[in-house]
Amino acid sequence: MAPSGSLRNDATLDWMQRRALLKWGIAGSAVLALVGGGAALMYKPAWRDGRLTASGRAVFGAVARAVLDGSLPVDGRAQAAALSAYLDRMDATLSALPPSVQREIASLLALLALPPGRLAVAGLNADWERTELAPLQSALQSMRQSRLALRQQAYHALRDLTHAAYFADRSTWMQLGYPGPVPIA
Repeated sequence: MAPSGSLRNDATLDWMQRRALLKWGIAGSAVLALVGGGAALMYKPAWRDGRLTASGRAVFGAVARAVLDGSLPVDGRAQAAALSAYLDRMDATLSALPPSVQREIASLLALLALPPGRLAVAGLNADWERTELAPLQSALQSMRQSRLALRQQAYHALRDLTHAAYFADRSTWMQLGYPGPVPIA
């Protein structure tokens, strides 16, 4: 059995480690937020005038390929058409959000569109469009399981918005086994 002084030192060390981890988490979140804000000013915005720009479409297109794997058509042309329709619905989905949320999503997309931001948040070296499916899925899984709340929040926002926009279309409901709304008599 360890002496009581040793237990006190262990508890103090645990508290200090948690405090340091919290400080690093807050500092990291602040740095990423500043980089994202700066990216939005320096880089072509990913969301402008109520529409995704090319860089925003690239991010959401890649996220959709990874998140919707197994739900998207297998045929290349049909998949490209489904992704294009999804990106149009994403414009409508984002437009329906409050302006403050649109600004947050725009900052996240601007951050993810820049190579340093993409590397810091998603851990991807290559452009979104050029990244194969397995590395995309791995990057998103890493974000989901990250210790940094900012990376987790980014993952959940991207995934939830992707599901909302993709499955908003009637043609995708059958994939889920959902026949559609039941008429009320």
